[in-house]
Amino acid sequence: MDRVQIVHDNFLRRLATGDFPPGKPPAGPLEPAEALKLYRAQVTSRALDIQSRAMQKAGQGFYTIGSSGHEGMAAVAHALRVDDIAFLHYRDAAFQLARADQAGKSGMMRDMLLSFACSSDDPTSGGRHKVLGSKPLMIPPQTSTIASHLPKALGAAYSLGLARRRAPEHRALPEDGIAMVSFGDASVNHSTAQGTINAAGWTSVQGAPLPLLMVCEDNGIGISTKTPEGWITASLQHRPGLRYFAANGLDLFESFAVASEAADYVRRQRKPAILHLSMVRLYGHAGADVATSYLPRAQVEAEEANDPLLHAARLLVEAGAASAAELVQIYEETLKEVAEEAARVATRPHLQTVQDVMSSLIPPVRDCAATNGPDPQTRAATFGSDVAQMDSPQPMSRIINWALHDLMLTHPETLIMGEDVGRKGGVYGVTQKLQARFGPDRVIDTLLDEQSILGLAIGTAHNGFLPMPEIQFLAYLHNAEDQLRGEAATLPFFSRGQWTNPMVLRIAGLGYQKGFGGHFHNDNSLAVLRDIPGLVIACPSTGAEAACMLRECHRLAREEQRVCVFVEPIALYPMRDLHAPGDGAWMTRYPAPDQRAALGEIGVHGEGTDVAIVTYGNGHYFSRQAQQRLTQDGIKARVIDLRWLAPLPEAALLEAIAPCTHVLIVDECRRTGGQAEALMTLLAENGRSATRYTAEDSFIATGPAYAATLPSRDGIIAAVKALL
Repeated sequence: MDRVQIVHDNFLRRLATGDFPPGKPPAGPLEPAEALKLYRAQVTSRALDIQSRAMQKAGQGFYTIGSSGHEGMAAVAHALRVDDIAFLHYRDAAFQLARADQAGKSGMMRDMLLSFACSSDDPTSGGRHKVLGSKPLMIPPQTSTIASHLPKALGAAYSLGLARRRAPEHRALPEDGIAMVSFGDASVNHSTAQGTINAAGWTSVQGAPLPLLMVCEDNGIGISTKTPEGWITASLQHRPGLRYFAANGLDLFESFAVASEAADYVRRQRKPAILHLSMVRLYGHAGADVATSYLPRAQVEAEEANDPLLHAARLLVEAGAASAAELVQIYEETLKEVAEEAARVATRPHLQTVQDVMSSLIPPVRDCAATNGPDPQTRAATFGSDVAQMDSPQPMSRIINWALHDLMLTHPETLIMGEDVGRKGGVYGVTQKLQARFGPDRVIDTLLDEQSILGLAIGTAHNGFLPMPEIQFLAYLHNAEDQLRGEAATLPFFSRGQWTNPMVLRIAGLGYQKGFGGHFHNDNSLAVLRDIPGLVIACPSTGAEAACMLRECHRLAREEQRVCVFVEPIALYPMRDLHAPGDGAWMTRYPAPDQRAALGEIGVHGEGTDVAIVTYGNGHYFSRQAQQRLTQDGIKARVIDLRWLAPLPEAALLEAIAPCTHVLIVDECRRTGGQAEALMTLLAENGRSATRYTAEDSFIATGPAYAATLPSRDGIIAAVKALL
């Protein structure tokens, strides 16, 4: 049977007869008139759920997850301020509606219907998805996330304390604000949620300000899997560093009182707290899901008997805020109003073209204050004795370190965060001295959790900081890649560019380490990054180009609000020699702070036309070695260093290979999923043939066979000769 109709009929019948579910009398600070406003938000949320299903049946709406049963979140919205950033659970329509009323913003019901219809008029996503979210209401858009939005909420909360001490140019959140994030009981079991809850407690215990309110909406089931009774309380009640609050989410008055107490604690103490609200879920999980297909009918009916609108009606009648007849009138008028607006929305335009859909993949350029860098005395004092070494050739690791120094000197909003980046200076010393020179609030030693590191970066970017998180090894990224794929890269797409989270993610990666290996520390696959729309991937091979490319990535993040990944080849960090021991030919001088390597700019070494060797990273190093040997054999080669792996520098590459008879692609990543696949396709589509020499489809071994599966100098020479 149609459970939507059953819940609707039950509500009207029971309200008319005064057949209310039992509960406590209205009590607490919520005024009856304010409670009636919240009831209106609850009813509008319910009406939107009913209408969204009707729109789907009529082919006018699309996939949706309803909020019925979670209408108590209206009380949580009322307990917060409009400028408290809120990362919402997908069942929080009532929260958004109540916040819109709180802000005096009209038209939210229409905006949400436009989202249901995927109309290009939708002011949040522009028709790209059914989302909750609103820039004026400080609600970043969320789709059907599970718990992946929790880490960035932690980052946003952390940024509030940082901004008090060092306000960034593009600060977006108020000094005394808090961050709120909501999620379901099933999501508590997700590793991302557990990591965030743990990180929040870890941060709090150390005394760092973290005004974060985490709201668990406990309806007792995740899709079809029931949450064990008492599990959420046992899991969340006694977490170190976290204050626990609990309330009946079906009771508007109690929910508001406890949510207000929790929000006040977080705001005054600048410490994190958990608010556990008990709720019900009506209509099943989503779309056409039928709860009675996996739950006993008696249980479904028991949940329906606990309809939060019936609880709200009882409380309002007892508080003298309205009569039962008036509440019925509000309900029926709202249903009619929503249905009429839905009919109008169904005629609104949709996205049509490739350009329409992709227009928000790349964020808009933002105005940034001009920066001239520090005065010479400040810079000299910061670098100390390092200044004297800048005119002599240095290995890549030291030059990246100096580039980070200059960026942090020039741009005070720049933050570095990661495991061991501070006091230790990183596994390979790339961030040495930075914490001592800039302080622990700008060079942040994090706990060992990559999801929290990237969430910290995304969240601080929401408040105007420019984060440069570090992942110690490329293989460690896989623990948290969804923070890039599902959160960072999608945010401008689903918000029409209104929300962004610019960053420069530094990752030590790729192969060829002799003494420290295995696939976790020598990972030669970038496939998980290459297919993320809008992502910039940079991979330098010399110190000078690393500094220039890092500055360009920083500019892309700061001015163009891009998400950039800067892959640093570990084996080239200490590299000094190229052709013979002691020649120092791979070291470079530190380029002046104003020098950058533009996105799409490649490196071309040599003018040979017999063969173009197209490569990057370690492949560039070995190709330069091979180039000398080939010259001795009378073969004239040029080596093309791509530098940028996404987007590929197509125009520059095609121009560089144009004079060459043959093309060899040297790719240190695996044959399957490596850059060579895209390069071979690019050349074929432009009428050029090429041969590729790649790593094998294998993990990397530790010990003497560390490079057995990877390209080598001799392998490149053999491949060129075979090609010729």
